[in-house]
Amino acid sequence: MKFFRFVPFLVSFLILTRLSAASPVEKKPFGKLSDGRPVMLYTLTGPRGLVVEVMDYGASLVRILTPDRAGKIGDVTLGFSNFKDYAEKSPFFGSVVGRVANRIADARFTLDGKAYKLAANNSPGDMPCSLHGGNVGFDKVLWQAEPCEIGGLPAVRLRYLSKDGEEGYPGNLNVQVTYSMTADNGLRIGYEATTDATTPVNLSNHAYFNLRGEGNGTILDHELTFSASRYTPVNKGLIPTGEIAPVKGTPFDFTTSHRIGERINDADEQLKFGGGYDHNFALDRKGTALELAATVYEPTSGRVMELLTTEPGLQFYSGNFLDGAIVGKSGKPYVYRSAIVLESQHYPDSINQPKFPSTILRPGETYKSSTVFRFSTR
Repeated sequence: MKFFRFVPFLVSFLILTRLSAASPVEKKPFGKLSDGRPVMLYTLTGPRGLVVEVMDYGASLVRILTPDRAGKIGDVTLGFSNFKDYAEKSPFFGSVVGRVANRIADARFTLDGKAYKLAANNSPGDMPCSLHGGNVGFDKVLWQAEPCEIGGLPAVRLRYLSKDGEEGYPGNLNVQVTYSMTADNGLRIGYEATTDATTPVNLSNHAYFNLRGEGNGTILDHELTFSASRYTPVNKGLIPTGEIAPVKGTPFDFTTSHRIGERINDADEQLKFGGGYDHNFALDRKGTALELAATVYEPTSGRVMELLTTEPGLQFYSGNFLDGAIVGKSGKPYVYRSAIVLESQHYPDSINQPKFPSTILRPGETYKSSTVFRFSTR
């Protein structure tokens, strides 16, 4: 009888011990900014073994660990093992990009009759433009992070106030990005923003993927399928011409599965402009909910990554500017075309392209967007 009276206390002790030992989100120091502020790293572990590390600097993905078909765990996203390298030489590895992702032509736009000039921090084809928010975009600021749970699964919520005039943009923009694990071995990225003045907003994540594992060769044998029968051709400055063209009969047709390297060196003007693939695909959407936009398969490892999004576009970049100069987490150089970037977002230069889906956010409205990266094997 005495034993049974003790059982409830024993059970409570074991539950409390387990909860304290198994916090849903691990937090640890990752470095310091030049002004002494600490940079923290948050580790999320999903119910089926997916492990994700998120840094509060740039609200950046640092690691994504997932098994291959043999059960061997590998890190499938490029990055660095220390904060110093992120601060000094990261080409947007895993970061949230904004206030406006992608390119804005001539680094300028007009909104409600007022002209705005931005930083011209990029100039492909000797044509200046503003790229990913400017000189100090969302990838180069420290976000406020809060570990949490969503649906009983680990998550981390990051917030940033982009003040009126920052990088030339109007309005105080309150931004929230939430990384959360899903029950089906996925990572969901949820974006929200509100403003006190009309402004363009287009947020995305700039993770570089190699499903063989970061540093393990090129991605030319990765096989892609896109839910996109159209794309937006560009000029030599990689700015959309305004046309939304069919992919059929071009190297941009991924409506059925193709190896990335199969046509990347074709004598095609668009591929020449991009140095490979660096183009926006107009997704064949059926509604406003999450829909499958892309499937990536790597035959050696058997890894599969599916991308689902609420966004109308998907920018596909084939690592054309990687050249081996950057050494990553595993100590291996990131060689030419050793990663793919799939940025779910609105179309590039939408603020200057009235026929494209609008990126304008007004006071009283809430910007919302979701993307899920889901991993499996076959």
